[in-house]
Amino acid sequence: MRNWFRGRTAASAATAAVLATALLGCDAQGGNSPAPQGAAAADRPKPSPTPTPTWDTTPRSMAAVGDSITRGFDACQVLSDCPESSWATGTDPAVNSLAVRLLGKDAAAAQSWNFARTGARMSALPEQMEQAAEKSPELVTVLMGANDACRGTTAAMTSVASFRADFEDGMRALRRELPKTQVFVASVPDLSRLWSSGKGNAMAKQIWKLGICQSMLADPDAMDSLAVERRGNVHARVEAYNEVLQDVCAKDKYCRYDGGSVFDYRFGQGQLSRWDWFHPSRNGQARLAELAFTAVTAEKSPA
Repeated sequence: MRNWFRGRTAASAATAAVLATALLGCDAQGGNSPAPQGAAAADRPKPSPTPTPTWDTTPRSMAAVGDSITRGFDACQVLSDCPESSWATGTDPAVNSLAVRLLGKDAAAAQSWNFARTGARMSALPEQMEQAAEKSPELVTVLMGANDACRGTTAAMTSVASFRADFEDGMRALRRELPKTQVFVASVPDLSRLWSSGKGNAMAKQIWKLGICQSMLADPDAMDSLAVERRGNVHARVEAYNEVLQDVCAKDKYCRYDGGSVFDYRFGQGQLSRWDWFHPSRNGQARLAELAFTAVTAEKSPA
């Protein structure tokens, strides 16, 4: 600054000093001198955060996607789908499905649709979501993943990475058509609970030998290290699937995860089909409907 002022008149120097003071935002009088750019930005009103959409607990239509559980397989007839007993969209009074609870009996018959398929794995979700989108439902329910873990061997289970990619693809398929439709995602049931509930039943063990969920249910009486490790691997894989469901759902503001309520449910033999000791009975379907209704109608998303 000395070189800048050198040779200037006293008046020029005084003028420069005042100018420099003003540029620095300093005002000996405490007046209205312009504030520095940073301070001005800090003083500006901050934009209001985008509010989180309010979850609608009273949708007027719904569609269900998933696997044999949502189709009601073996719930009321042996080796057959029984959609009327589905926890999601069924009309069976003994089940009191989610659709009936939310929409009422008459509306449920006209404004709910079941696109689940027996045997489906998560890779089928994109196609099912596209089918659901054609109906423009206000709510879509997802219960899928048991078949990804229930394979002939643990090596054949769907990888966690593939499971995530398939679920994300399914959500994108829905969002392309219905960006604001609500999605309720149920956790994958605890397959180790299935084993512990039925392993003491001679009939269940005989039926399981026919090839049901061998990754978990093969040699149900075996307690050697390999059998224990095998069942532990299936259990861990289901837990990993549920972490994926929770994580992906949390990134979508119109998605609600059940907080693990289906996985945590301590079902017993009364909730299992007497035809295969694997799929939910009508009682089991009713319990699923109850868990879903509690989660969907909660004011806040389950933890």
